[in-house]
Amino acid sequence: MKEETTETITWQDFEKVDIRVGTIISVEDFPKARNPSYILEIDFGELGVKKSSAQITSLYTKEQLIDKQIIAVVNFPKKQIATLMSECLVMGVYGNQKDVILLHPERKVENGSKIG
Repeated sequence: MKEETTETITWQDFEKVDIRVGTIISVEDFPKARNPSYILEIDFGELGVKKSSAQITSLYTKEQLIDKQIIAVVNFPKKQIATLMSECLVMGVYGNQKDVILLHPERKVENGSKIG
């Protein structure tokens, strides 16, 4: 499979992206979303709790997600997704079936820890 060519960015561009670790504290079904999704509430420590929509229902149950640490971009502008104002972008990788596999730290770390 050939990788898509991406634009080269500078180190300064990368430094603008604020990627943090947070812990999922609440998970709800999101029936108004276009694709099957959950609404996640994520604790980012000193940054507070942020909401996000995540299309991860095929690989994760709500119970599996509670207390799971994830990695997210926290400095995008808020984005309206159906009835939800999403406040961060939860990061994942697409598996073979195009399911999203969440990125997470290998070991438990403090909420709000910066990735860099």
